[in-house]
Amino acid sequence: MSDKRKVILDCDPGHDDAFAIMLAAAHLDLLGITTIGGNCSLQNVTKNALKVLEVIGRQDIKVYPGHSCPLVAPLVTAPQFHGPSGMDGPVLPEPSIKAQEKHGVDFIIDTVMGTDDVTLIATGPLTNIAAAINKEPGIVGRVKELSIMGGSVTYGNWTPAAEFNIFVDPEAAYRVFNSGMHVKMCGVNLTRQCFLVQKHVDQFYRIGTRSAVFAAQLVEYFMDATEKNASLAGANIHDACAVAWLIDEKLIQAVPMHITVELKGEFTRGMTVCDYRHLRGPEPDIDLHRKPTMDFRGEEPNAEAALELDFEGFTELLDKTLACYP
Repeated sequence: MSDKRKVILDCDPGHDDAFAIMLAAAHLDLLGITTIGGNCSLQNVTKNALKVLEVIGRQDIKVYPGHSCPLVAPLVTAPQFHGPSGMDGPVLPEPSIKAQEKHGVDFIIDTVMGTDDVTLIATGPLTNIAAAINKEPGIVGRVKELSIMGGSVTYGNWTPAAEFNIFVDPEAAYRVFNSGMHVKMCGVNLTRQCFLVQKHVDQFYRIGTRSAVFAAQLVEYFMDATEKNASLAGANIHDACAVAWLIDEKLIQAVPMHITVELKGEFTRGMTVCDYRHLRGPEPDIDLHRKPTMDFRGEEPNAEAALELDFEGFTELLDKTLACYP
């Protein structure tokens, strides 16, 4: 029996989701992957997940398509960053393995209700997780924790206030954050610190495994798209942070916060409203070492918000992972 942490990865591949899959498959007991319309259409992100599994030789991991669009709004995608396929760059054959017939939400529910200590990881919009909670509220008490890439303690990336994954389906995110499930949030304030540049691409090519070359090609495309659309000379591998946190908690410093999601604001819809008043001293910056107190009129923290990444440790983990695959 494996002593690795049991996880389900809910994702929308996506270049950075591909890194999340590679990390999870190598270091965690990945019970299955569920997909969600987000970076691209459900059909494309599901195909991309299957392609990644074939590249790394993990065809044993099953993929379960979930919802194709948000709970109440039309789907917003990000082709300017990920291309029409959702994972442009590497040229890969059509996957020989197929997605499962079972709906992703039902897979989440059945697995969590039938397996102890399952951790959920979500690196796309939270539609599938919210739908699972709505259909079977009992999963809230059985999920060990939920590690997400989404939101921000500071400013957004899709709008001034909102990060993409939360913006796509804020109603789902609101349901999740207010469900009672323990949430570990890797927001863009943290994932901006996970910034790969050409020297990292060169290292992947030196590692030379099929997975490492695939990773290099992913980053090359993502760097180019990011430079064109965000004027940044590198690529943020956002989604991998939510997985790395579970592999080695020392890689990320986090603090407890109460987090909810704005649904009605004309300019702030999708914003993660993070209350860190209990962590502030006389200076305006967040004090990571200040002991949390409840000496303010706020709500109890319902989540952990990631603030600082050990980037060198992260890249060491990533290099080790890419070298371990055939």
